[in-house]
Amino acid sequence: MAALKIAFETPDNPGSSSSSCRKPIDFAQLGRQTMGDKELEIEVLQLFARQARQAVSEIAGGDADGRIQAAHRLKGAALAVGAADVAEAAAAIEQKPADATIAGALGAAVLEAELFILKLCR
Repeated sequence: MAALKIAFETPDNPGSSSSSCRKPIDFAQLGRQTMGDKELEIEVLQLFARQARQAVSEIAGGDADGRIQAAHRLKGAALAVGAADVAEAAAAIEQKPADATIAGALGAAVLEAELFILKLCR
């Protein structure tokens, strides 16, 4: 029965590369934003995943000002859903928009959050 996960039961994430060993999404934060509405949580997470992917693309292909703006938007969205690792990486991009290493860390954090969200929504 372990393969059967209901919505918002935390999925197993053995391949997590998170340095802090925390889940990619803080369900307490997400619950505060959605007032505990599980259907809304799913919609918000799916929207966040799309926005995060778009922001990473903008950061990869934009000029310094565009990277800062995209990182700022992503940081706000990540904080709203409780994606702390994504928010931290986006904040680092705001400080050093030309640093390719930080952009790579942001991409990894977004991918980890996106995979986690996909597991929740299956």
